[in-house]
Amino acid sequence: MEWSKGEFMVSDEISLMNLDTVSYLLSSTYWAAKRTKETIETSIHNSISFGVYHNNKQIGFARVVTDKAVFSWVLDVVIDERYRKNGLGQWLMECILEHPEIKNTKFALATSDAHGFYKKFNFKENQCMTRV
Repeated sequence: MEWSKGEFMVSDEISLMNLDTVSYLLSSTYWAAKRTKETIETSIHNSISFGVYHNNKQIGFARVVTDKAVFSWVLDVVIDERYRKNGLGQWLMECILEHPEIKNTKFALATSDAHGFYKKFNFKENQCMTRV
């Protein structure tokens, strides 16, 4: 699936993913800074993964773990710092939520610092439990 907006594109095509770029983007986050490139590659292939591109250069990433029937978990939403504040993260989330394979599932995510951003998409604050 592919979406375009001016010089920008969002795609779920894994062959377009630049593993070095995704690793770099995630290395700047509090939640994935220590992930190995091998772990990132495995996670890309076992999820619906989304790239954001500017003139064919990857500048963003997100992925969704899903059963494609009932539930989808949004993870790793990140836009290159040089491209932030341009609405690209919002557009990426809109593309994810409208993806035909998952748009009718219940979505969840976890965040420590972006509650306001996700409220725009009707995500509600609640306690999320994780197994360690």
